Formats: sequence, structure tokens, C-alpha cells
Amino acid sequence: MSLIQEDMQQLLLNYCEPENELLKKIDRETNLKVLMPRMLSGHYQGRVLSMLSKMISPNRILEIGTFTGYATLCLAEGLTADGIIYTLDINEELEEMVRGHFEASAFNKQIKYILGDATKTVNELDETFDLIFIDADKKNNGTYYDLVFDRLRPGGLIIVDNVLWSGKVLNSQQDKDTRNISTFNDKIAADDRVEKLILPVRDGLFIIRKK
Repeated sequence: MSLIQEDMQQLLLNYCEPENELLKKIDRETNLKVLMPRMLSGHYQGRVLSMLSKMISPNRILEIGTFTGYATLCLAEGLTADGIIYTLDINEELEEMVRGHFEASAFNKQIKYILGDATKTVNELDETFDLIFIDADKKNNGTYYDLVFDRLRPGGLIIVDNVLWSGKVLNSQQDKDTRNISTFNDKIAADDRVEKLILPVRDGLFIIRKK
């Protein structure tokens, strides 16, 4: 999924903060036990998410798409002392593994892990968020964006993963999944309520700042 050459990717890893032991364990377990382990954010993207979170010191974070909890813990590194991260996912089969990862972390008491359809569970949250990370089913990116936008404070960030779709967004002939990604990207480009840019990190991170 990375758009960067392997040797350059290794150089980037050499110059960023290392993973802690728990994140290394989550990476190993995900690759050994879970289908489609490439969905994991991984070391470099995890450090990018951690850095962005630390830069704004959020009190409330919303994550749509928990997977095995790697990105959740990276984002939690920037939380204020009394901050909370809500992470929403629909996959009950991973629940035991994910809860184990959270319980082993320093942020366990600050994580609210909610299972169910995110298009419904997000409406149960009476919060204003400083940072929102969208990394779930890509066809619903636009739906999630519309659902959470009014819950984001001015100056807050929405980060959306996989917006370059392994470079397939450049193709003139696009399959349905790629068209969904391109349509979402165009939607954000046309939204004058936000400032935005895409970082070519791994599979593309859309960084969106609410004015």
C-alpha cells in the first residue's frame, strides 16, 4: 500500500520515533492472526498520527474503525490527562483481542470502545471533538464525514485514511471502490468550510482542518 520505495521507507523509519513494545506486539499479532493485516496503520503512519495528536493535545478524539487498536493507541498518546478517545467498530470477532490490547496500555481508562454500526453509534455520543480519524469502510467516507462534521470544533482536525488507494485514484478507468475514494476526495476539495491537504503517507492521509 505504501507509495514510497522500500529503501526510502526504511530510511524514514530510521529517523522517526520507535514503536513501543505493545505496538510491536499488536503489529505481530495482527499479521499472524487477522485477515487483511495490511489494514493496520503500522509504525510510520502510527508515528504520524501520534505527532498530529500531540500537536493539538485533544481532549476528545473520535476514531471510526478500530481494527486491532494500533491507531487508537497512537492517537491516544496526544490526549490531555483527562481526555477520552471514542473508537467505533463493527467487527465483534476482534473484540477480545482489541480489549486485551487496550487493557495492556497506559490509556485503557481513557478509551471508550463501542461496537456496532458507526453510522448509528456516532449519534449516541454527546461530545464535541478536537480530532476525528476515519478509517473504516471506504464507501461510507462521505457519510461519516457528514455525520461528524458538526461535532468537530473549529480548528479541529479530521484525518481520513486510504485516500490514494494504492495510487489507483490516478487511473482514468476506475473500479467502484476507487470511484468512491475519488468522489470523496473531490467532495473535500470542494468544501470551503475546511483547509485540506493529502499527505502521501502509506496509502494517503487526508488532513482536513475545520475553519
